[in-house]
Amino acid sequence: MWPPRAAVVLTTLLGAAIPAWAEAPLSAIDWLSQSVTTPAALPRLAPLNEPAITKGVVPGAISMAPLGGPDVNGLGLISAQRAGLPRNLWGTTPSADLARLLRDEQPDTLPAIQSLLYSLLIAELAPPTDSDRDGALFLARVDKLLDLGALDPALSLLELLDKPRPEPFRRWFDVSLLMGQEYRACDEMAKNPQIAPTFPARIFCLARGGDWNAAALSLRTGQTLGTIEPETADLLSRFLDPDLFEGDADLPVPDRPSPLVLRLMEAVGQPISTTTLPVAFAQADLRSNSGWKVRLEAGERLARMGAVPPNRLLGLYTEQKAAASGGVWERVKAVQALEAALASGKPEDIATALPKAWSQMEALELEVPFAKLFGARVAATALTGEAKALAFRIGLLSDEYEKVAQAHHPADSTEAFLVGLARGDLRGTTAPDQMGVAIQAAFADGARTDDALGQLLTDRKLGEALLKAMNKVTEGASGDLRDLTDGLSLLRQVGLETPARRAGLELLLLERRG
Repeated sequence: MWPPRAAVVLTTLLGAAIPAWAEAPLSAIDWLSQSVTTPAALPRLAPLNEPAITKGVVPGAISMAPLGGPDVNGLGLISAQRAGLPRNLWGTTPSADLARLLRDEQPDTLPAIQSLLYSLLIAELAPPTDSDRDGALFLARVDKLLDLGALDPALSLLELLDKPRPEPFRRWFDVSLLMGQEYRACDEMAKNPQIAPTFPARIFCLARGGDWNAAALSLRTGQTLGTIEPETADLLSRFLDPDLFEGDADLPVPDRPSPLVLRLMEAVGQPISTTTLPVAFAQADLRSNSGWKVRLEAGERLARMGAVPPNRLLGLYTEQKAAASGGVWERVKAVQALEAALASGKPEDIATALPKAWSQMEALELEVPFAKLFGARVAATALTGEAKALAFRIGLLSDEYEKVAQAHHPADSTEAFLVGLARGDLRGTTAPDQMGVAIQAAFADGARTDDALGQLLTDRKLGEALLKAMNKVTEGASGDLRDLTDGLSLLRQVGLETPARRAGLELLLLERRG
């Protein structure tokens, strides 16, 4: 078995800048580093049909070897039952199509859809009927977790494999770098030479293990053979012998650093900000050697993607007193003030602190993590007026949304609609707007989804239908309300009532309409 705690992420070591970098986030397959070399003898998969391509980015094909043992496409961290999914979810959809659909799923979506996506990615499900143990679907699941910044579950999935192979291992290696656990990956490289690490990865691990002479020899060999790019060679030279470059100008900051380059730049005294890098890189800022402000901002970014639990974000907010004013410090102050107000039990203090904290969370789209922490508590507080109405809405975004609704006496038709939605029964209610009308149609008696999704269910392609329905909800939130109705209807039709209700509530309570 692979050692506990390790995995990998993305891009060629010092890849060229991409014009679309600022327009759309790179997917995992686009930023995975070439930290290992796939031997030519290993079979290379053809590109997926209609691959997901980030605008302006050309992804590489996935290459793997059969991994042996049980079908890796069926590996998971939780049972299908615990995930609330049928074990035969993938059904007859071809594995390549499922891999493509998973990569097409937008990570930046409604929290309820995000949570459902996590369940699909980590659940132990029966492999598709055409699965040939090539692991394409398994890698697509890992890559989507990396897109979400969820390195811990990605790592845990990779650790289920009995033997390391190049494609899974390069993900393990990169993730281990971001999480500060590179020694495990380096140890595995030493024990499994068939993984064939690249020269930069080999040099890093040799130096990490204290064998600086061998690392220097490997660097010279790589330069002689032309297998190390000049920019990378310069960086490795400074890493191995920084005294030689004392007083020299700093190296240029790469546009698309890999995790290895990120760690090397840090080691030579030129740390790179991760704020414009794929969200998985924010995990590197959660390490204990980072400053509090850096960890706070990384925690917020990851919490927004559901990649860290709300309690971890709360721990960061309450770690110490705010050091200054503005930005993240205002959020720290607001959360700490609400914590103090709740501890006091005084409704007037809570009524004062709650709107301020909520406003701070709205600015960063952290409303749902905030609601999971405080929603049920504030909803149960004896508030009045606007504070009571706000506490009710925050409570509906919490895990206790149904209990909050049952305990609330609606003050108007909009609140009555929200109560009905939380309870899954909108009969006799009036939709507050056109979004509400689209949601109401999905919850009407006998509501059915469109013919295309229905045909997928008939063809035993439930997983494919579900992935497409999730995309319809995401797209419908900012445009086609008919898509929204179809997507929510499908969720309810296949028994995913909770995600459907929560998505409906989020659509009405959050500003996620494009």
